Amino acid sequence: MDLTIRILEINLTAKQVKVIERADLSPYLGGVGLAGKLFTEYVHYNQEALDPSQPVVLACGPLSTIFPMATKAVAVFRSPLTGAWGESYAGMRIALAMRMSGYQAIIIHGRAERPTYLVIGTKGVQFRDASALWGLPTDETGRILRQLVPGRGFRSCLRIGPAGESMIAFANVNVDTYRHFGRLGLGAVFGSKLLKSVVVYGDRGESIPDFKRYREIYDQIYQAAVNTDMMGKYHGLGTSVNVALLNSMGALPTRNLKQSSFENVANISGEAFARDSLVRKVACSGCPVGCIHIGLRRRLFGPEYEYESAYLAYDHELIYALGSQLGVSKQEQIYDLIEKVELAGMDAISAGVLLAWLTEAQEQGLVTEKELGVKLSFGSTDQYLKVLDQIIKQPNELYRLLARGTYHTAEVLGGRAYALAPGKLEMAGYHTGYANLVGLSLGARHSHLDNAGYSIDQKAARFNYSHDRVIDELIAEEKWRNVLNSLCICLFAREIYTSKTICTALASVGINMTAEDLDSLGNKIFTLKNQARTSLGFNPDGIHFADRFFETTAMAQELDRDTLVRLVKAYQAKTGL
Repeated sequence: MDLTIRILEINLTAKQVKVIERADLSPYLGGVGLAGKLFTEYVHYNQEALDPSQPVVLACGPLSTIFPMATKAVAVFRSPLTGAWGESYAGMRIALAMRMSGYQAIIIHGRAERPTYLVIGTKGVQFRDASALWGLPTDETGRILRQLVPGRGFRSCLRIGPAGESMIAFANVNVDTYRHFGRLGLGAVFGSKLLKSVVVYGDRGESIPDFKRYREIYDQIYQAAVNTDMMGKYHGLGTSVNVALLNSMGALPTRNLKQSSFENVANISGEAFARDSLVRKVACSGCPVGCIHIGLRRRLFGPEYEYESAYLAYDHELIYALGSQLGVSKQEQIYDLIEKVELAGMDAISAGVLLAWLTEAQEQGLVTEKELGVKLSFGSTDQYLKVLDQIIKQPNELYRLLARGTYHTAEVLGGRAYALAPGKLEMAGYHTGYANLVGLSLGARHSHLDNAGYSIDQKAARFNYSHDRVIDELIAEEKWRNVLNSLCICLFAREIYTSKTICTALASVGINMTAEDLDSLGNKIFTLKNQARTSLGFNPDGIHFADRFFETTAMAQELDRDTLVRLVKAYQAKTGL
């Protein structure tokens, strides 16, 4: 297999396209290693995230879609929400489409003259006028583009909704309806470039250098996925199985983390969603598991039994952010909130945490009913829907501020004591303890997916880890996930893709690496990210931990701020951050 990396560079301002071939990037494999390295070459450290010069780098990996569950593509960009490193992943068909088009990475920079969508294929790049699509929600945009662009199963459609067009700092990019580049505001970056959509398709074939060996390791991975219990959780209830589990542990954030369990959890658990509204399961291209759970929201919209149906994906994070965190205890109301953020193109986690903070801020008198236009209380779904609409329209200074996210709003208005955004990114659905908070604040993405702090907390409680052991586990996990993310392997499959399995899979496609090489790659990417983050202005000393994290028990444990600060310092000492 040719180890030269083929890169497509697109300048929206000049409408120029360049194909670059670089063998020197092959040691990064692909995915986040490749995208991260390219980002450091193209980023303008002294310019804001939404400056037209800033790049968006998309990349897939050498195993993408030719091995089970190697389904992801990565986007690296400067985050408009945090100002720092932006890194997000999406599944469905984007990795397949990129591979079939012949590009391992796509770099987009500049700003279009008018709303534009790109069509990228084996025959080149087309710049098409998107003026008629501007303002449309994500579902309608997708329907129109599927009619305009060929490709069927080998085509992927990335698009933004009104939230991205309004440059809301937590706007996302919808990918093939049910997946997203979800966190850290890539949708706002698209909007700042007047880029409504990127459609990628292709029909390029590839030969496998050692097909016999490839088939053997493919079958081994496939059998582990479908005939063992390693992936059973994800196909069964999906991640929504965590809702009731975390609740029983006292680790489910509820009502802006005033509580760590929800008294109405039985109504919104994964079991309840599956029983009451699950209609089908969907898989990303190249995945035999089918972890995407689609539910039916059926509602009356007119007399004479006029019903409409919406098919919406749900998972743990959505049920947490738009359910327990807001005190919403009815499935149909959670679906209505999911649909609102989906069509607008917002990150559901950030939206939910922001609404939870706003509810409490209004209770505390920081925000008036007059300027907000509604009176909020936990569980007030109809009012939350109105607020989300207004965040897009931004009719006054308050809503323009809310569009910047929880951290920035609390910095201006107050309420930092209950603003749940360590590292400036709204927290995911786990309140488990110190490892989770250190991971959220110091991980490259400020995400629970960086280093599994929520899992390390559970192991630490079970096996009585020392604080040093906790920090070592966080760092080691993040480095290893950099390896998995350079291959764009779905992290749900992390137990299947061991170091040995990865080396064998790579060898079958002509890439010879040892376990030591993989560890070295993880270290290299870890260092690259942290150097880039520092250059982008990230300062660990400036991290703010809301008082709320210490007021509400985590897995029945009271957390101590001084202990957390010592752990943060220990992490810094071990990593040089």
